[in-house]
Amino acid sequence: MPDDMSETVEQRIDKLEKQLKQLQNQRKDQLSMVIFSNDMDKILAALVIAVGAVAMDTEVKMFFTFWAISALRDKKKKTKGKDVKSKMFGVMLPHGIGQLKLSKMNMVGLGKDMIKGIMKHKNIASPEKLLATAGELGVQIDICEMSMDLMGFKKEEMIDYPDLGYCGVATFLADAGESSIQLFIS
Repeated sequence: MPDDMSETVEQRIDKLEKQLKQLQNQRKDQLSMVIFSNDMDKILAALVIAVGAVAMDTEVKMFFTFWAISALRDKKKKTKGKDVKSKMFGVMLPHGIGQLKLSKMNMVGLGKDMIKGIMKHKNIASPEKLLATAGELGVQIDICEMSMDLMGFKKEEMIDYPDLGYCGVATFLADAGESSIQLFIS
């Protein structure tokens, strides 16, 4: 075999190996979202995006941190053994997705009621229904352990959700690093 022919084959092999390596390093068809806010409209937007992404066969992982954690509290569940500061956070923050306020034009709760009425009239799913749908479709929700501890929340007071987990920021960042899409909802 002539030398120039073997060089061409070697060059082709090198090129194919580089392409293979690039393919191996590609990110997953996955959406990773940080949810920071406990405003109804922002959580609603995050859930609409999550459900839409899953409908398009994209894996979705939501990381609830700081204020957003209060949206995942179950109003029916009570916990014992909290210190005074933890109890204060519990009283001051919304107790579940149904108690969230709007980020703008809340008007002492009237704005939220108006939006919910319009949503119902236009047959748009409520945040509660979207959260249930997200669970049915396999959207993974992780709660930031550090934020939960900081605010005095306990696992026992969180909602029953099919794919609910607890993790730290390092775990979320590892997942997000593999995701083709990352969003921060604040």
